Amino acid sequence: MAGAPHSEEGATWELRHLRCFLAVVDEGTFTDAAIALGTSQAAVSRTVAALEQALGARLLTRHRSGAHPTSSGQDLIAPARRLLTDAQRLQQAVASRGSTLRLGYAWAALGEHTTPLLRGWARAHPDVELQLVRHHSPTGGLAEGLCDAAVVRTAVDERRHASVVVGLERRLVAFAADDPVWARRRSLRMAEVAQRTVLVDERAGTTTPDLWPPGQGPASTAPTADVEQWLDDIAAGRGVGTTAQATAVHNPRPGVLYRPLSDGPPITVRLVWDREDPPPALRALVEAVSALYAR
Repeated sequence: MAGAPHSEEGATWELRHLRCFLAVVDEGTFTDAAIALGTSQAAVSRTVAALEQALGARLLTRHRSGAHPTSSGQDLIAPARRLLTDAQRLQQAVASRGSTLRLGYAWAALGEHTTPLLRGWARAHPDVELQLVRHHSPTGGLAEGLCDAAVVRTAVDERRHASVVVGLERRLVAFAADDPVWARRRSLRMAEVAQRTVLVDERAGTTTPDLWPPGQGPASTAPTADVEQWLDDIAAGRGVGTTAQATAVHNPRPGVLYRPLSDGPPITVRLVWDREDPPPALRALVEAVSALYAR
């Protein structure tokens, strides 16, 4: 097995050696381990012996009453189980790649289009499950390997990720529901927002000083870690925030009001994916999302 771990003597071991060793530990005898594995007792003995040779340590003691792990064997049990579990998860992830499409997002998925996408996708693609994955990062979990594609509203590293614009969203302002000045307003302007403390998520948020003309940005800003903290701080009256229309749909919160910004620049919505490893159902996903935003 190319790339397999090996001892200084060059003897190699594979996952099957660990499975065999653990089978003996769990079953108590080589014979019972062979039955559990569907092989012969001699094959189990040879496989365990090969593992011991590769590791340079006796792992099991043989008695008439059965087999028992040595101190070296005891030390191997836990890491061997973890390694086999990780290997199984890896196999499952690879096997499910064609049958599951994970769509990541940081703040909001697709707002009002989220449910129509999920329902429409289930009808059009019954063999491919579309799953939403929430992860607070600039790529919604894509760079971390947690999803196959992601909805983003900020710039991404185009050297690593490919992207396509699927739509535009209106920019809103969020503020405390009991705000004595803004609560009755139907819309607000960016200059009014700049007069307040503006909450800014520097990792995945869409609010930056570039939204205002030079010298007209907020005099006071405060950092926020994610959308939950952002909402909590707004409800508590600690600041206000600007956000995409999808946030109001995806994250309603008692104590927080959303209003459109009459002069707020629209927010570009993109689907992004790994440039070197696009998901199999990418084209269908892009077409479905683009169609929803085009309505």
